[in-house]
Amino acid sequence: MAVRKRPWQNVTGDLIGCVMHARFYSSKVDFNKLRPMILKRIESRAKDYPVRGMVPVAQEVLRARAALYQGVSTLLNVFPVMTCKFCPEVYIGEKGHLIQTCCGYKRRAKNRVHEWISGGLNDILVPVETFHLQNMFQDVIKHQQRFDFDRVPAVVELCWQAGANPYDEDMCSSNWNSENVSAAIEGAESLSPHELKLIANRTLRAWEILRTGVQKLLLVYSAKVCKYCSEVHVGPSGHKARLCGVFKYESWRGAHFWEKAEVDDLVPPKLVWKRRPQDPLVLVDAHRDFYGHAPAVVDLCTQAGIIAPTKYHCMMKVQGLSGPAQLKV
Repeated sequence: MAVRKRPWQNVTGDLIGCVMHARFYSSKVDFNKLRPMILKRIESRAKDYPVRGMVPVAQEVLRARAALYQGVSTLLNVFPVMTCKFCPEVYIGEKGHLIQTCCGYKRRAKNRVHEWISGGLNDILVPVETFHLQNMFQDVIKHQQRFDFDRVPAVVELCWQAGANPYDEDMCSSNWNSENVSAAIEGAESLSPHELKLIANRTLRAWEILRTGVQKLLLVYSAKVCKYCSEVHVGPSGHKARLCGVFKYESWRGAHFWEKAEVDDLVPPKLVWKRRPQDPLVLVDAHRDFYGHAPAVVDLCTQAGIIAPTKYHCMMKVQGLSGPAQLKV
């Protein structure tokens, strides 16, 4: 009587046969000989940059950034902005809201009412800085070299690598020169409502041009952001400066974990609670599910009387209810 083999026995025999007849190859590549070829390829690749077709886009981004800083600085002299003392929460209005979303500071209790203080320009336009590279394909910045390179705004560095000159007078950013800021906001309190509306419209248009232009540049030029913190590096590879505070006590001693950066990483939208005409004067925590959000720049511009673009209406809940009382009606 023949012994019947089970299917798993055939599979096991085949695997053992494959392992026994497998050949293991050892790599005998001399990387010291390949290094000159790799460096030569990197140098030849650098000749293709900056891309000529993207230079006008970079110049437009710098002009939009300068107009954005000038417009926001002017509007801040007319419309008050409040920021929390213990967390990054921002609210545009004379009084802060009562929504309990304060994340606290160190050992403070979480989800409590914010303690509001007067805000400024950096609360609306969050500064994002990066190392300035002399060459797009230069050597990776090491930890001991972190003080040898200047820190510049990430958007400016991106436009710099794209071929634009940030020192051009026509594209000079108001964030680099404090005199330009003071000149932009001089006499803002005496502006008429019509003039404020024009400034807000120009500021909102600059905001949209800036984000659209950065998105186009990121399709051609590489930018990295840390997976665990907000550090941004504009270039084909991230730096090796150990600045990540999340893991500074771990074995890798604060090394960043890089991934591809998006528009929000270079130009943070800074979402705030949006008070609509049907809402009460002070937003309360009980009705927080009925309120909407908006980017801080968009909310600031709408304070001057302009209408936000349609793509923000869903986020702002423009036609939404102000509370559960309207549900019964």
